[in-house]
Amino acid sequence: MRTLRPFATTATLALAFFASGCSETPKDTRAADETTIRALDTQWAKSVAAKDLDATVGYYAADAAFMVPNAPIATGPVAIRTAWAPFLTPDTSLSWQANKVDVARSSDLAYIQGIYQATTKDAAGNPSIDRGKFVEVWKKEQDNSWKVVADIFNSDMPAIPAHAAAPAKKSARHAAAKKHGRRHRAAQ
Repeated sequence: MRTLRPFATTATLALAFFASGCSETPKDTRAADETTIRALDTQWAKSVAAKDLDATVGYYAADAAFMVPNAPIATGPVAIRTAWAPFLTPDTSLSWQANKVDVARSSDLAYIQGIYQATTKDAAGNPSIDRGKFVEVWKKEQDNSWKVVADIFNSDMPAIPAHAAAPAKKSARHAAAKKHGRRHRAAQ
């Protein structure tokens, strides 16, 4: 029985040593993931500048959501493609800059915060500039590629209230009727 005790102790220590090696914490890849995501975001911006709709939509996961101001959420490739199309016309330019990239410790999710500028031209060729901010949520797919799962932006420009729209011009007939009504009341 005494000869088994050293063997049992050695086996227990070996098992404990082996088990501790199996629970090793995963390597922290956040810095490398941040570099990858920044590079992908830069490539994405170049696709938008080139007005390449297929490449632009290709950065989204299959179940992604694109949240454009003043519109319902576009979910899935077809809806996202439809939502992006107006931003990739010859009379529109869009650029953005990532100010912050933060990768989760688990290295499976990340987000980007930044600013954008959009310029559109009206029918007469007059430019209109919009500036604002955005947030993109990136997720690491099973093949270790990164895809956008949520994308939202909104303007820093003041909203134009509905009642501030240009007032409708009153017809000459309306003005004449008003004058006639005043004269008619004055004569009474």
